[in-house]
Amino acid sequence: MKKVLLSILATIALMMSTNAQNIIDADEGRNPNDFYDRSGYVGKKPMPYPPLRKADVVWEDAVWRKIDFNEKFNQFFYFPIDQEKNTQGRTNLINLVMNAAANGEFEVYEDDDMKVPQEWEKALAFLQGKQLKVSYGEEDEFGDIEESVDTIPEEFDPATAKVAQIKEYWYIDKQDTRQKVRITGLSFQFSKNIIRGGKPEETTDWTFWVPMDLLSVRQVLVNANAFDENNDIIERSYDDVFIQRYFDSYVTRESNNYNRTISDYLTGEDAILESQMIEEIIFDIESDMWEY
Repeated sequence: MKKVLLSILATIALMMSTNAQNIIDADEGRNPNDFYDRSGYVGKKPMPYPPLRKADVVWEDAVWRKIDFNEKFNQFFYFPIDQEKNTQGRTNLINLVMNAAANGEFEVYEDDDMKVPQEWEKALAFLQGKQLKVSYGEEDEFGDIEESVDTIPEEFDPATAKVAQIKEYWYIDKQDTRQKVRITGLSFQFSKNIIRGGKPEETTDWTFWVPMDLLSVRQVLVNANAFDENNDIIERSYDDVFIQRYFDSYVTRESNNYNRTISDYLTGEDAILESQMIEEIIFDIESDMWEY
């Protein structure tokens, strides 16, 4: 009996030693950081959304949100800034989108209606020509001073994109009587440098719009891992982030008669309360369906 037990223990020890050796020793020609095969994450494909008919949608509401990368929970969107140094294979969202658009992997659009495609060269020229110099002419007979604006070419710095905006549609699917949401567009807000009266000023503007519900866009997002600060091995892609809504955001606009944003008619605490009220109303729609 003792011989059998010793034989079993020796076999287990040998197997553990062999497995440990396979894990620790990297193959020749492979990056030593890859002490195990990490290729399982590469080549993933996004799962297509289920088909949806117009007749199945009984209620719909368009909502615009801002995602502030300065918030700690959202900082995985922004970092790493330097894409060429110690990135551990990671890329931030703006660089991921810009590189894919530059390579022609999907089209970008001029606005959130996403009806007019924008040539990437034109979009890039807009980003690179973001530093403006404002000069003033002489006062005319009516007391007005004419301003002239000159564009100073400047290389676009992705680090200036610190806010993202998404457009999404909340709807109720009659087939299962559930409230659902579909993100349809993404844009980035970046800083502009303006020299006005010889003094530099900073203002903001928006980039192109990305059609988030296209498989070509989702294919780019699904193959990029969104960093999790609690566990490096978590396989949560940017596509997962948006589908699972793994981000902090706040409402800036809801479809309305006047086609205006909250900031057009409210400021400060009132704007915050309005944003929260819109969210509460949307979330209550599904439960209200079941009240009799």
